[in-house]
Amino acid sequence: MRQDIPSRRELLRGTLALGSSLCMPALFSGCDSKNSGYSASTAPPAAPAPAATATENAPAATNKVKKETVQYQEQPKGDQQCSLCMHFQAESSTCKLVEGPINPSGWCVLWAKKA
Repeated sequence: MRQDIPSRRELLRGTLALGSSLCMPALFSGCDSKNSGYSASTAPPAAPAPAATATENAPAATNKVKKETVQYQEQPKGDQQCSLCMHFQAESSTCKLVEGPINPSGWCVLWAKKA
């Protein structure tokens, strides 16, 4: 009779396994790099199209992240620096992913070596 009742440890392991299997898809749904960290369900709503203005020829606004979010720093991290990153745009001293002006000697967690 005692063998028919699962132990508390077995019950907790089963609950943990079931809970983990239900949560994993939700955790990984936000890993789509095409959406810059937003999943389809959490993406901000699209803004209405602006009226024609003097800035019609300006490039479209992008979804760049704030420097604080990516731990941006003005000094390099070892031999990793913005000027050697694939996201750095030297002609304008900007980054494809990070807001604002970027120091060519800076660094952030999104650093990726140029090909």
